Amino acid sequence: MGFATNSTFIPALVGKGSLIISDELNHASIRIGARQSGAYIRIFKHNDMSSLESLLHEVISQGQPKTHGAWKKVLVIVEGLYSMEGTVLNLPKIVELKQIYKFHLYIDEAHSIGALGPRGRGVTDYFNIPPSSIDVLMGTFTKSFGAAGGYIAGPKSPIDCLRLRGHSCPYAEAMAPPVLAQIVASMASIMGVVPAPWPTNSTFPFSPVGSIVTPRDKTKELLGMVPTSSLPTWMNLPPALADGSEARARIRRLAFNSRYLHAGLKKLNFIIYGHSFSPIVPLLIFNPGKLPTFVRMMRSYSPPIVVVVVAYPATPFETARARFCPSASHTKEDIDIVLRACDEVGEILDSKHGSGERWGINTVCERAVELVHSVNV
Repeated sequence: MGFATNSTFIPALVGKGSLIISDELNHASIRIGARQSGAYIRIFKHNDMSSLESLLHEVISQGQPKTHGAWKKVLVIVEGLYSMEGTVLNLPKIVELKQIYKFHLYIDEAHSIGALGPRGRGVTDYFNIPPSSIDVLMGTFTKSFGAAGGYIAGPKSPIDCLRLRGHSCPYAEAMAPPVLAQIVASMASIMGVVPAPWPTNSTFPFSPVGSIVTPRDKTKELLGMVPTSSLPTWMNLPPALADGSEARARIRRLAFNSRYLHAGLKKLNFIIYGHSFSPIVPLLIFNPGKLPTFVRMMRSYSPPIVVVVVAYPATPFETARARFCPSASHTKEDIDIVLRACDEVGEILDSKHGSGERWGINTVCERAVELVHSVNV
């Protein structure tokens, strides 16, 4: 899983004499991996690029403590989508800083891969930034892929090194074949599969089949798709999965559900954290004593709604919250039910402390499309 991936591979990337610069709200697995590495650790304010730049200027100019020698390696670790805050990494700015200060960049995409971007390829896809500009991309197979385990993606040289030095490779057990099949199938459905060429007996040297030149529109269509040869010969995906059409429809549905839930809760006067297009929607309840009551009341609603609530130590003590994670399987009617339940329970628990124009629940449900299109992306 992702926890083991971070905690066992980060120590293989850096060690004594190196510097880790970490976001203050990074996941516990990143913190544990950083501590186990033996590297010097500095923290910057959450998703604050001014704080990061100021810290980079300080630590690079001053060098190592006591000796002031140059760092062996400077590794900045961030998350693409923060699991408790719903905020999205300011990737364009951090890539700009990377070009200036020449540090290595490690991005945890556990929550953003398969959920962000027009093709579901995470935060790099959302901002249209080449993945090759990132040194290490980490993710988990337990969320969007519906399987188990985690992965590390990057250039061949560091990957070869991690296979030898990362504790997860030499000491962990291999994945079960059904898990691997699920990962391959889900990844192929997100990316789409390049159709196999039609068999031909033509030997004409300038025939389309024999030519290495691909028509321009076809190049765009096949860009980034999985070659048929990369899939097991026994794996036959349904046409809607193989051509990527179902994946694109699900990504659009997830985007609608996320924006509608986020905007709807705001219009009901709740305080909501995170970006408006994030599939993680934290609803602030503040008082930890209200969390069990909120869970019980949502579960007793008709139909019952199971809610995840989060408190200290996963979040600061004073910002206890409910954490909604809509999926592409939810319909607009499902989101309507959640909004109506939150509206009713929020009134009873006095949890509506937001600002701005307040709408009634019926208005919110009737004007859902208008709300989604008015979201500031």
